Amino acid sequence: MPETKDSAAHIVERLSSSYGVTSQRALASCLDVPSNNVSAWVQRKSVPGNAIIKCALDTGADLKWLVTGEFAFSKNEWHKITKRVTSSSGHALLQKMLSSGGRAVLNRIIEAYGFKTQKELGEHLNISSGTISTWVRREYFPGDVVITCALDTGASLEWLATGEMSISSHKSAFVPEIPMINKKILIGGKLDDDGFCYIDKSFVPDGVNLKSLNFVRSGKSSWLIAMGVNELSNGSWLLDIDGTLDVYEVSKRPGNKLRIIGQDGEFECLINEVTAKGLVVVILSNSI
Repeated sequence: MPETKDSAAHIVERLSSSYGVTSQRALASCLDVPSNNVSAWVQRKSVPGNAIIKCALDTGADLKWLVTGEFAFSKNEWHKITKRVTSSSGHALLQKMLSSGGRAVLNRIIEAYGFKTQKELGEHLNISSGTISTWVRREYFPGDVVITCALDTGASLEWLATGEMSISSHKSAFVPEIPMINKKILIGGKLDDDGFCYIDKSFVPDGVNLKSLNFVRSGKSSWLIAMGVNELSNGSWLLDIDGTLDVYEVSKRPGNKLRIIGQDGEFECLINEVTAKGLVVVILSNSI
């Protein structure tokens, strides 16, 4: 959960305020849970993500406010909020969420992050592959992870939770096909920051981690480079040679040697005489 555990009582207060109730018993009824669950959450200092998601979709309360208390509304201001129109509410919404667990919700989370594998998701959230496999095997709905994903990526909470999207949800719909990556400029043998840019994922080869991808330009040449890849093979590489960076064509030779072709010519060297900084996955040409 994106919040410290000692704030459970405050989360319960915001849930109650969202539903317009004043007792834990009434809140439990709204959340469709046993009446003693709410007091147990406060005692354990942990509110399940499922309850927070249901409240956000039921009432239209801002998810970040429910979780963190930021941008909290006063009581008078609260009633000015327009209730979100969702495809379901109450018990029907809860059942739809829980029946959309397992692989279905996992695939939506991976899509929202722009990942291609469960391993990437696990590394990003520091969750073991065994835990993720358990979600799939038990058809489990990971409410806390759904909340984290929605706040992390801006994905529609209703879509993440149920796989559906109401008319009102389209206003904040997430478009995962255009991720943002770092831009770098290669000048004088050094890489400098050059802002950010958006890249269509269809240009990126399968298996490339988008979070490692950089758009690098130098003069009229530019490349998409997967930074941090350092096991040299045949292809185009960003190399560090004697402290100077540049892009070269590399081919392996017998005797642990490399043939390296650059703008100023070609040469051979031992593999341990150069340092790989990144693998060029796409070469972009400029004919102007």
